[in-house]
Amino acid sequence: MKLFALAAGLAAGLPIVCLSGPARADENRVVIELFTSQGCSSCPPADELLERLAERDDVLPLALHVDYWDYIGWADSFARPEHTRRQKAYAKIAGSRSIYTPQMIIGGVEQIVGTRPMEVADAVMRHVQQEPAIDLDVERDGDTVRIMSDTPVTAKGPLLVQLVRYMPHQVVEIGRGENAGRTLTYTNIVTEWSILAEWTGSEPLDLSAEVPGPDAVAVIVQKAGNGRILAAADLR
Repeated sequence: MKLFALAAGLAAGLPIVCLSGPARADENRVVIELFTSQGCSSCPPADELLERLAERDDVLPLALHVDYWDYIGWADSFARPEHTRRQKAYAKIAGSRSIYTPQMIIGGVEQIVGTRPMEVADAVMRHVQQEPAIDLDVERDGDTVRIMSDTPVTAKGPLLVQLVRYMPHQVVEIGRGENAGRTLTYTNIVTEWSILAEWTGSEPLDLSAEVPGPDAVAVIVQKAGNGRILAAADLR
């Protein structure tokens, strides 16, 4: 019943709210990466789906704008080549020789066309129901974020501790290309995705990072080589 309600809500565009406490990785937040582009006419429905997912407390939806559609007449103002490289790395793992938009990666391991809300809902529910592999504690004091975790029982390295910065909301008027004349809303637009440390998982984690500026902050722990995402927490 929960799965049906989630899927129906995503498909119909209804607000979906999960009542829970503050966002912490031990609540098993599911990371959803949407590879999208302002120049892709198929992407607006996926962008809208990501916006609805952002209303949930148990997921962390992130939009990674790619640059390989810029040549068709409109350069995506959020596009970064490193996002394209990240998508290519996922494709290589999956044995795919091509990449496309819109594509969603759920939990670092499930690859789904971004305009299929029923499949997205199914994948999200599978990951939400899994026990978290890492108990991650993230605190922010001014421009400094502290990231802590006990030694995980089941998760062993190499693990990548990653810092993600993102803009929660932006509206863009598209002047040319496939979406010319449209005004589109974008949610959780990634502006930085960097590796803070490689963690073996054989000892507790305790590190700090500087996070100046207004962009929201998220911390993601992922198996090296674009593997499964084991923990995620964000501070807005």
